[in-house]
Amino acid sequence: MHIVLLHPEIPHNTGAIGRLCVGLGCPLHLVRPLGFSLDERNLKRAGLDYWQHLDARVHENWDAFLESVRPSKLHFASTRGTRSLYDCCFAENDAILFGSESSGLPKDFYERYCEDLFQIPMPGPHARSLNLATAAAVCMYEAWRQLNHTFFIAEKNTLHRLAKGL
Repeated sequence: MHIVLLHPEIPHNTGAIGRLCVGLGCPLHLVRPLGFSLDERNLKRAGLDYWQHLDARVHENWDAFLESVRPSKLHFASTRGTRSLYDCCFAENDAILFGSESSGLPKDFYERYCEDLFQIPMPGPHARSLNLATAAAVCMYEAWRQLNHTFFIAEKNTLHRLAKGL
Protein backbone atom coordinates (compact mmCIF):
# COMPACT_ATOMS: atom_id res chain seq x y z
CA MET A 1 0.00 0.00 0.00
CA HIS A 2 1.05 3.56 -0.65
CA ILE A 3 -0.03 6.69 1.22
CA VAL A 4 0.02 9.77 -0.98
CA LEU A 5 -0.30 13.35 0.24
CA LEU A 6 -1.16 15.80 -2.53
CA HIS A 7 0.13 19.27 -1.64
CA PRO A 8 0.28 18.79 2.15
CA GLU A 9 0.45 22.02 4.15
CA ILE A 10 0.95 21.18 7.84
CA PRO A 11 4.26 19.59 8.88
CA HIS A 12 2.80 18.03 12.05
CA ASN A 13 0.27 16.05 10.00
CA THR A 14 2.92 14.87 7.57
CA GLY A 15 5.18 13.86 10.46
CA ALA A 16 2.41 11.88 12.13
CA ILE A 17 1.53 10.17 8.84
CA GLY A 18 5.22 9.37 8.33
CA ARG A 19 5.21 7.64 11.70
CA LEU A 20 2.09 5.72 10.66
CA CYS A 21 3.88 4.60 7.47
CA VAL A 22 6.85 3.33 9.47
CA GLY A 23 4.48 1.38 11.72
CA LEU A 24 2.72 -0.18 8.74
CA GLY A 25 5.83 -0.66 6.60
CA CYS A 26 4.58 1.38 3.67
CA PRO A 27 6.05 4.31 1.75
CA LEU A 28 4.86 7.89 2.09
CA HIS A 29 4.60 9.83 -1.16
CA LEU A 30 4.56 13.62 -1.08
CA VAL A 31 3.43 15.39 -4.23
CA ARG A 32 4.63 18.98 -4.63
CA PRO A 33 4.01 21.75 -3.96
CA LEU A 34 4.49 21.27 -0.23
CA GLY A 35 3.44 23.89 2.30
CA PHE A 36 6.61 23.41 4.33
CA SER A 37 10.26 22.50 4.04
CA LEU A 38 11.22 18.86 4.49
CA ASP A 39 13.96 19.88 6.89
CA GLU A 40 11.55 21.62 9.25
CA ARG A 41 12.04 20.71 12.84
CA ASN A 42 8.29 20.30 13.37
CA LEU A 43 8.05 17.66 10.66
CA LYS A 44 10.71 15.49 12.24
CA ARG A 45 9.43 16.22 15.74
CA ALA A 46 5.97 14.86 14.85
CA GLY A 47 7.61 11.74 13.36
CA LEU A 48 9.86 11.43 16.43
CA ASP A 49 12.73 8.97 16.16
CA TYR A 50 10.85 7.04 13.48
CA TRP A 51 11.64 9.55 10.73
CA GLN A 52 15.00 7.93 9.91
CA HIS A 53 13.16 4.68 9.09
CA LEU A 54 10.57 6.28 6.81
CA ASP A 55 10.54 5.45 3.10
CA ALA A 56 9.57 8.99 2.01
CA ARG A 57 9.41 9.80 -1.69
CA VAL A 58 8.88 13.29 -3.07
CA HIS A 59 7.34 13.73 -6.52
CA GLU A 60 7.45 16.98 -8.46
CA ASN A 61 3.85 16.62 -9.61
CA TRP A 62 0.95 14.19 -10.02
CA ASP A 63 2.13 12.80 -13.35
CA ALA A 64 5.60 12.11 -11.92
CA PHE A 65 3.99 10.14 -9.06
CA LEU A 66 1.88 8.07 -11.46
CA GLU A 67 4.82 7.32 -13.71
CA SER A 68 7.15 6.40 -10.86
CA VAL A 69 4.81 4.28 -8.71
CA ARG A 70 2.21 2.89 -11.14
CA PRO A 71 -0.25 1.86 -8.42
CA SER A 72 -2.74 -0.89 -9.20
CA LYS A 73 -5.67 1.26 -8.12
CA LEU A 74 -6.16 4.77 -6.78
CA HIS A 75 -8.45 5.49 -3.81
CA PHE A 76 -9.14 9.16 -2.97
CA ALA A 77 -10.29 10.12 0.52
CA SER A 78 -12.67 13.06 0.22
CA THR A 79 -15.65 14.56 1.99
CA ARG A 80 -17.18 14.65 -1.51
CA GLY A 81 -16.99 10.87 -1.90
CA THR A 82 -20.32 9.14 -2.43
CA ARG A 83 -19.30 5.76 -1.06
CA SER A 84 -17.93 4.69 2.28
CA LEU A 85 -14.35 3.73 3.07
CA TYR A 86 -15.82 0.40 4.17
CA ASP A 87 -17.10 -0.29 0.66
CA CYS A 88 -13.58 -0.07 -0.80
CA CYS A 89 -11.63 -3.19 -1.67
CA PHE A 90 -7.89 -2.69 -1.22
CA ALA A 91 -5.00 -4.62 -2.76
CA GLU A 92 -1.27 -4.56 -2.01
CA ASN A 93 -0.07 -2.11 -4.66
CA ASP A 94 -2.98 0.31 -4.29
CA ALA A 95 -2.55 3.95 -3.28
CA ILE A 96 -4.72 5.91 -0.87
CA LEU A 97 -4.58 9.62 -1.60
CA PHE A 98 -5.34 12.64 0.52
CA GLY A 99 -5.57 16.28 -0.56
CA SER A 100 -4.27 19.31 1.29
CA GLU A 101 -5.64 20.25 4.68
CA SER A 102 -7.24 23.52 3.55
CA SER A 103 -8.55 22.78 0.07
CA GLY A 104 -8.71 19.01 -0.35
CA LEU A 105 -7.91 17.44 -3.71
CA PRO A 106 -7.04 19.45 -6.82
CA LYS A 107 -10.32 20.70 -8.36
CA ASP A 108 -10.12 18.59 -11.53
CA PHE A 109 -9.69 15.38 -9.50
CA TYR A 110 -13.31 15.49 -8.29
CA GLU A 111 -14.54 14.93 -11.84
CA ARG A 112 -11.57 12.97 -13.21
CA TYR A 113 -11.58 10.40 -10.40
CA CYS A 114 -15.23 10.62 -9.28
CA GLU A 115 -15.57 6.80 -9.24
CA ASP A 116 -12.53 6.47 -6.98
CA LEU A 117 -13.62 8.94 -4.27
CA PHE A 118 -14.68 7.61 -0.88
CA GLN A 119 -15.41 9.18 2.45
CA ILE A 120 -14.92 8.16 6.05
CA PRO A 121 -18.40 7.90 7.62
CA MET A 122 -19.02 10.83 9.96
CA PRO A 123 -22.20 10.09 11.95
CA GLY A 124 -21.70 13.10 14.24
CA PRO A 125 -23.73 16.13 13.08
CA HIS A 126 -21.11 18.82 13.71
CA ALA A 127 -17.90 17.65 12.02
CA ARG A 128 -17.15 17.92 8.30
CA SER A 129 -14.06 15.76 8.39
CA LEU A 130 -11.27 14.32 10.48
CA ASN A 131 -7.77 15.71 10.87
CA LEU A 132 -5.58 14.56 7.96
CA ALA A 133 -3.34 12.35 10.10
CA THR A 134 -6.34 10.76 11.80
CA ALA A 135 -8.06 10.15 8.45
CA ALA A 136 -4.90 8.54 7.06
CA ALA A 137 -4.69 6.22 10.08
CA VAL A 138 -8.36 5.19 9.81
CA CYS A 139 -8.01 4.46 6.08
CA MET A 140 -4.70 2.64 6.27
CA TYR A 141 -5.79 0.40 9.10
CA GLU A 142 -8.93 -0.55 7.17
CA ALA A 143 -6.73 -1.42 4.18
CA TRP A 144 -4.36 -3.31 6.47
CA ARG A 145 -7.30 -5.23 7.99
CA GLN A 146 -8.47 -6.24 4.52
CA LEU A 147 -4.99 -7.38 3.51
CA ASN A 148 -4.90 -10.08 6.20
CA HIS A 149 -3.41 -8.30 9.18
CA THR A 150 -2.98 -11.57 11.07
CA PHE A 151 -0.17 -12.45 8.65
CA PHE A 152 1.62 -9.21 9.49
CA ILE A 153 1.18 -9.69 13.24
CA ALA A 154 2.53 -13.26 13.07
CA GLU A 155 5.47 -12.11 10.94
CA LYS A 156 6.30 -9.26 13.34
CA ASN A 157 6.08 -11.55 16.38
CA THR A 158 8.43 -14.01 14.67
CA LEU A 159 10.91 -11.22 13.89
CA HIS A 160 10.65 -9.95 17.48
CA ARG A 161 11.40 -13.45 18.87
CA LEU A 162 14.33 -13.86 16.48
CA ALA A 163 15.77 -10.49 17.52
CA LYS A 164 15.62 -11.58 21.18
CA GLY A 165 17.29 -14.90 20.34
CA LEU A 166 14.24 -17.01 21.22
